[in-house]
Amino acid sequence: MPLSLTSSQDSFQSRFFRMNVQPPCPPPRLLELGRQSLLHNEALAIMALEELPIELFPPLFMEAFAGRHTEALKAMVQAWPFLCLPLGALMQDHQPHLDIFQAALDGLDVLLAQEVRPRWWKLQVLDLRRKTHQDFWTLWSGMKVSVCSLLEPEPAQPMQKRCRVEAQAGLKPVQAPVEVLVDLCIKEGTLDETLSYLLKKAKKRGKLLHIRCQKLRIFTMPMQSIRKILKVVQLDSIQDLEVNCIWKLATLSRFLPHLGRMGNLRRLLLSRIHILPHTTPGQENCVNQLSAQFLNLPHLQELYLDSVSFLEGRLHQVIKVRRGTSSAAKPGFFRFITIAVSIFACWGHGQCAQCTQKSSRCLNTPLETLSITNCLISESDLTYLSQCLSVSLLKDLGLSGVNLTSLNLESLQVLIERTSATLQELDLDECGIMDSQFSALLPSLSPCSQVATFTFCGNPISMAMLESLLHHTMGLSKLSHVLYPAPLESYEDVHGTLHLGLLAQLHARLKQLLCKSGRPSMFWVSTSPCPHCGDQILYDTEPILCPCYLPD
Repeated sequence: MPLSLTSSQDSFQSRFFRMNVQPPCPPPRLLELGRQSLLHNEALAIMALEELPIELFPPLFMEAFAGRHTEALKAMVQAWPFLCLPLGALMQDHQPHLDIFQAALDGLDVLLAQEVRPRWWKLQVLDLRRKTHQDFWTLWSGMKVSVCSLLEPEPAQPMQKRCRVEAQAGLKPVQAPVEVLVDLCIKEGTLDETLSYLLKKAKKRGKLLHIRCQKLRIFTMPMQSIRKILKVVQLDSIQDLEVNCIWKLATLSRFLPHLGRMGNLRRLLLSRIHILPHTTPGQENCVNQLSAQFLNLPHLQELYLDSVSFLEGRLHQVIKVRRGTSSAAKPGFFRFITIAVSIFACWGHGQCAQCTQKSSRCLNTPLETLSITNCLISESDLTYLSQCLSVSLLKDLGLSGVNLTSLNLESLQVLIERTSATLQELDLDECGIMDSQFSALLPSLSPCSQVATFTFCGNPISMAMLESLLHHTMGLSKLSHVLYPAPLESYEDVHGTLHLGLLAQLHARLKQLLCKSGRPSMFWVSTSPCPHCGDQILYDTEPILCPCYLPD
């Protein structure tokens, strides 16, 4: 499993690389020869670290890393002169060997083992993110010596003064934990050796070594292993969580205590959570747990529910509860829906259209994305979303894969109108929307002044409806991308055989209308599934065909 690098807060990290030292400008070749010569005698290099100029540390560290000088690396971590060591950015260019990674952690471990931290100790953060601070090593290697704004004086003087006072009083300096920043991707199989070693060190040092993870991805893996990892991670550091597992509610319930401690979560994706056809008391308890944990996510801004099997017909229960009905009197399943949807039913204003009393369940920050995909929902669910959901700041609305064929879409029309001031992306792919329904939606699109992308592929729409859509959206200056299905007139028969020549003619017609309307730059692309393999065929000026259409 690849070990990716993570971060906490950008403002928190940026100060770690600011110093008033101007990077030197020696010839790169001379600097390279100097560090290579020093590392020829590793023992001598380690002895020289105390007297080594600060500007030589990064290039020497790079040389030791590339040359697998483990003992030198271990010593350099202990003597690192900056507050942050961006090891992950260096691992981006060099395939890390386990022994090199272990040497770096062992050097940190030596520091943590000391009861009183040495006076030269600067290191506070070991950053294992691969995609941050990428210019640090390049800058200090002398390749971009003109760039020095990244470095300015480190704010360590007050701490040094305080430590001197404590030392004079015979007290040990307070030992703040060293932070290890890492993105985690938990997949099926045995743990990656580097991750296992990191977890081992974190368990050994306890409060002295904190693993902070901004992004966490969980794929199929035994729950026991997942919980083992999460017990070591600082859960309040997680801001982006994806759970892509085929879990039953009973399995999800074992994960929920950890979810409830992710109080700074901004983005949550739950995928493929299933409930058995006949609800059991045990399942109701699981739903109660889930509803309770949603209360602990006040900063959630993006919510994605994909292939969640228990939403149909339950969203309207929230309206009754928020009007004053006690949620404790509702079955556990309904209570889950109450809490789960209420996290985006109020926007931090203390009340909504269906709620007249202030509630601690409201979000502190507005929800910006709501995506319900590949789920079954009912007409009453749409009614709830249109009436109860406070959507004034919603930017992204997605209902891809939600079958709306048999539903009255007046509620969806109201929902789009209520988001018109801020809505930027609207996704209605594969919803089974037909001409009569689509026609009812068109007036609600006209006020959406901020919308930039509208996609509704996989719906049986005629050419007349596409032309009507173009007419209704012509005044939307920010609308730049429209992904539309191949119109019904471009199929040869009822079996769905696409006629590329007809599609080309219809697409040319739309392009002509765009030019006449003064919007030739608007990007309209048609898509349709390949009848042989199901892959999408794209068409702009020329078709981009899947291999099924190409000769052997």
